[in-house]
Amino acid sequence: MSKVSANRMKVTFLGTGTSIGVPVITCDCPVCVSTNSKDKRLRTSIMIEVNFRTFVIDCGPDFRSQMLRENVGDLDAVIFTHEHRDHIAGLDDVRAFNYVLNKKIDIYGSDQVIDAIVTEFPYIFSESRYFGAPQLTIHLINTDPFTVFDVEFIPIKVLHEKLPVTGFRIGDFTYITDASYISEEEKEKIRGSKVIVLNALRNSKHVSHFSVNEAVELLNELKPEAAYLTHLSHFVGLHEEVNLRLPEPVKLAYDGLKIII
Repeated sequence: MSKVSANRMKVTFLGTGTSIGVPVITCDCPVCVSTNSKDKRLRTSIMIEVNFRTFVIDCGPDFRSQMLRENVGDLDAVIFTHEHRDHIAGLDDVRAFNYVLNKKIDIYGSDQVIDAIVTEFPYIFSESRYFGAPQLTIHLINTDPFTVFDVEFIPIKVLHEKLPVTGFRIGDFTYITDASYISEEEKEKIRGSKVIVLNALRNSKHVSHFSVNEAVELLNELKPEAAYLTHLSHFVGLHEEVNLRLPEPVKLAYDGLKIII
């Protein structure tokens, strides 16, 4: 995997599916039996390559296979949006980077996220740390902008029903997943982004996620040059058919999609 130039940012969609992925186990709907690779969705995550650094936002249970698929040779940090297992469950697999590259991996998250990670992975943080456990350096974040190496991240606070989730703006790129509400104050942090990624779980209304129509309405308000929907369930429909119905500049993201900003 090659690094991109210092003045450009490359975003790779590692996964674009909901918490149970697509296809869904036992389901024989048209999406789940589709042979189109764009209808196969691992759990939601992205990789950002910028300023000769490589970051991953969220590492769910498919993290290992996503790293292998993209032939990732280095990782500088993992930044977490929230503590649900489909966004943190792959953390143990950063061990490979520890072993091969002989370095710790920096992780960034709110107090709530880090507390959940410590609870889910006690063997990583115990005083008598297991020899094979991942080696991590923890960085707590809040609502203030923070820098990962020399790259600035602006936190965007959203709600996943009642659960606080953090989206991020990096330069002209904004990434938000697992949201059902964004305040006017937080929208101001997003405005002016050239590219916005937003979650859209299904076509009908949902208590903790935007629907496709709600996401499109919000994107029409924010007016990016390009927009991608992620965290998609099989209820959204077939990739090719849905894309034909979406208004410009909105498109469905898909696993393996790469964009340069």
